[in-house]
Amino acid sequence: MAEEEKEESTKKSGGNMVLIIIIALLILLLVGGGLVAFLLLGSDDPAPTSTATQGTTSSQPTARSTNMLSIGPIYPMDQFIVNLLSDSGSRYLKVTLDIELDNNKLAVEMDTKRSLVRDIIIRTLSAKTYEEISTLKGKERLKDEIVSKLNEVLADGRVRNIFFTDFVVQ
Repeated sequence: MAEEEKEESTKKSGGNMVLIIIIALLILLLVGGGLVAFLLLGSDDPAPTSTATQGTTSSQPTARSTNMLSIGPIYPMDQFIVNLLSDSGSRYLKVTLDIELDNNKLAVEMDTKRSLVRDIIIRTLSAKTYEEISTLKGKERLKDEIVSKLNEVLADGRVRNIFFTDFVVQ
């Protein structure tokens, strides 16, 4: 009788041990899968590139300024209404933005190149999908893209930042 009880307790503890091992493996698998998903999907930011490898001079960086304590001259733009890139063509974007310049002399060049600046902004906005601009990271990437494209055509200074004062997607 004592031997039978001993066998039953070893069978129960062996079954419990297998169950514990299976649960531990499942938890390990879920944590590993979550970590892989986070690493693959979490950071969409492109790798930072140095200005020396891009062939530009160090006095004209293309990155947006993050110094919000000393904002440069602001160049206001009129409202933009563009169709977003989509299969059905039913979404549009209404944006009003201000452009931060690094000096007052650049405002004169912006006045003379106003049509070119508007064209660059319209082409950049209309090449985006709703999914690309609906997130905060998407809006930041859009600002970076506009700043770099505008800085390519300006000679008297550079654009430091873009501020969206109105941003509506329908």
